[in-house]
Amino acid sequence: MTFRYPVLVRWSDIDSYDHVNNVRYFDYLQEARIAFLAQVAELPAAGFFDVYPCVLVSQTVDYLRPIVLRHPPYDVEVWVQAVGTSSYTLGSRIVDGPEDGAAVYAKATSVLVGVEAVTHAKRALVDAERSALTRYLRD
Repeated sequence: MTFRYPVLVRWSDIDSYDHVNNVRYFDYLQEARIAFLAQVAELPAAGFFDVYPCVLVSQTVDYLRPIVLRHPPYDVEVWVQAVGTSSYTLGSRIVDGPEDGAAVYAKATSVLVGVEAVTHAKRALVDAERSALTRYLRD
């Protein structure tokens, strides 16, 4: 299952080349990731991190084409690629258009690790967390 989250390009996102600065892609991906995790756990956005604390430990982005300033939002698609003992991997794409045949602007892979809320020590994923993530598992 794939989650779609709309992101609007802000004027401040544009660089001197008249397209979105590459650092802003990380902001778009983060906004979508937080909304996705809230939906996965059926909690408010901040509530996910209270119930299932985690940290982002790795993120790679492949830039495929420039994003430009325009009115309709672009979409960020997010899904679960893998669920491990203490971590999970999310796949993401920044796209424009319908799910079938959308133009792809960037692809990303994000690895998150479950942590203890107070100590931030690595922890095993709990059954409810693993079950919620597994519903969005996609190849």
